Amino acid sequence: MKKNQIYIILLLLLVGVSVWFITSDRYSTLADREADFSVADTSSVSKIFLADKNLNSITLERTSKGWKLDGKFNANGRMVENLLSTLLRVKVMAPVPKITQDNVIKRMAALGIKVEIYQNSYRVNLFNAIKLFPYEKLTKVFYVGDVTPNNLGTYMLKEGASQPYITHIPGFRGFLSPQFTPKADDWKSHEVFSHTLNEIKSIQLDFIETPENSFKVEVIDNVGNYRLTDLTENKAVATYDTLKILNFLTSFADVRYETRMNNLMAQVRIDSVVQSPGLYELTLVDVNNDTTYVKMFKKGAVPEEVAQAAYNTLVPVDHDRFYGLLNDGEDFVVLQYYVFDKLLHPLDYYTGQDSDQTE
Repeated sequence: MKKNQIYIILLLLLVGVSVWFITSDRYSTLADREADFSVADTSSVSKIFLADKNLNSITLERTSKGWKLDGKFNANGRMVENLLSTLLRVKVMAPVPKITQDNVIKRMAALGIKVEIYQNSYRVNLFNAIKLFPYEKLTKVFYVGDVTPNNLGTYMLKEGASQPYITHIPGFRGFLSPQFTPKADDWKSHEVFSHTLNEIKSIQLDFIETPENSFKVEVIDNVGNYRLTDLTENKAVATYDTLKILNFLTSFADVRYETRMNNLMAQVRIDSVVQSPGLYELTLVDVNNDTTYVKMFKKGAVPEEVAQAAYNTLVPVDHDRFYGLLNDGEDFVVLQYYVFDKLLHPLDYYTGQDSDQTE
């Protein structure tokens, strides 16, 4: 008898919960759903797609090694965090007044940025305690328009909604559309190398102008055994400074470039630099046999427009900055000697034969 009573109570509870869910969904207004742009749990966001009418589009994906851009580049972590923060905090300020709705929708159709949010979900989720059968789910699709006349709000429109809304972040004065830029250059990380010692298999540094300085370092094991090879004679170096080699290998954990020049410099000028002999070639192979390759070139010490005007004439060399070609030749960037000098010592620095070293 007691068992039957327990079953009846459980049945009533289940019916009550079901009725609550059904009625709450029934009486939640369409307007509420159309004005829901925020993401309450940004930690579950697995992918973000952004696109505009000018054929710019990017896909950001969360991986075990951080966020990736279009499946092959490291994404700028700070940019991603700013976007996730925007998705978490965005609120509706007011509906767009009916008198201006048509104009706002027309401008959004021409200038709007499409946003698709994907989140990790579970086909079985009992009170967030039992989660089974994970899958990726498209949870939101909306369009981000331009700024309101007072520069304090941003127009947004849910896909399939009947009206757009003015959105903002409470306490933030400004508009939100820059956070949703669909241009790949805006999202690329400035990292050149991000490898810890235990991730490195080998590093090769080629001096193009002085090949006798070129060398290769291979990590033999994780207890401090390395192989240093003189690339000119293609033979192992018997004696070298182990501490200097260790400092060299541990200098690749966070190496970044200053500026990407792809869209800031005339292509003819970029081609001219890239076709020059260059200064260095730096090749890092990690323990997964993935290769990071950077070729480096001289930079003139005058503004680019002057250098371009002085094409094929003598231009002073910049001793603070130089150029680099990376990401399989896709990105032409400015590097700083201040950052890279520790990576560009010649072979004799490690063998103790350079006359300029200090003890």
